[in-house]
Amino acid sequence: MIAKIPNVEDIMVKDVTFATLPGSRDEVLNILKNKNISGVPVLKDSKVVGIVSRTNILKNPEEEQLALLMSRSPVTIQVGESLKKAAQLLYEKDIHRLPVIDKDGYLKGLITTADVIGAIADFEIEAPIQNYISPRVFVIWSDTPLPVVSRQMDLSDVKACPVLDSNANLVGIISDRDVVGSSIIEDRVEKSDMSAGDDDDSWTWESMRDTMSIYYSVSSVKLPMDKCAKDIMVSDLITATKITSVSVCARKMKRAKIDQMPIVDASGKLEGMLVNRDLLLPLINME
Repeated sequence: MIAKIPNVEDIMVKDVTFATLPGSRDEVLNILKNKNISGVPVLKDSKVVGIVSRTNILKNPEEEQLALLMSRSPVTIQVGESLKKAAQLLYEKDIHRLPVIDKDGYLKGLITTADVIGAIADFEIEAPIQNYISPRVFVIWSDTPLPVVSRQMDLSDVKACPVLDSNANLVGIISDRDVVGSSIIEDRVEKSDMSAGDDDDSWTWESMRDTMSIYYSVSSVKLPMDKCAKDIMVSDLITATKITSVSVCARKMKRAKIDQMPIVDASGKLEGMLVNRDLLLPLINME
């Protein structure tokens, strides 16, 4: 156990990747793919005004404006606050990242759930994780097409889920990172017919009205129908059992850079999922 819980600036990322207003979906999508991250703060005049994540993009595939995609008025934390306070905010607000700001609202850093878990890895918390395992597990069949995978994860409100084969064997795990990494931008042209006639003109027959066709382009995020879960899942699994300690699980997550980990029994059968936010509880409960 550690003697003193550090402050947020001790573990926050100081060189923060961010987006700025005005901005576009495509710019953010390129950042998320190239940096292999799940979300970024959005700045205006160097102050934090929003957060945009993979979830925002997947839920609004045809929206191109960053201002309409981002989540506004994000939860933030000030420099000088404790890591425990950050863990409480992340857990209670059910969010994954906290912009760290100064008293004037300027961005100074970013702390994520993964950063906190990385610190917990060094705390030597020996309690088993069986009391922190998520009671709700949503699984994906390995042959599920990607668009269906994305929709199922969206409806179930999960960021990652285990993948089972036709024999119910655990064969992989798939995350929203994998889904977004497989996405493409599709541009198409759509047509809208508008009548030039006046509805108030009783002498204008419907069949004689002039019709004006307007063509406009639509850009949206698409997932390929010819790919399924097994094509993009991670098959080299990092797992744990119910009796594995909190800090050992935290170290596994830190080293593998993962957010969720399947919990298996002695025979390798899936028993549950350990979500990184659930490992925040031992820190929150520290005296």
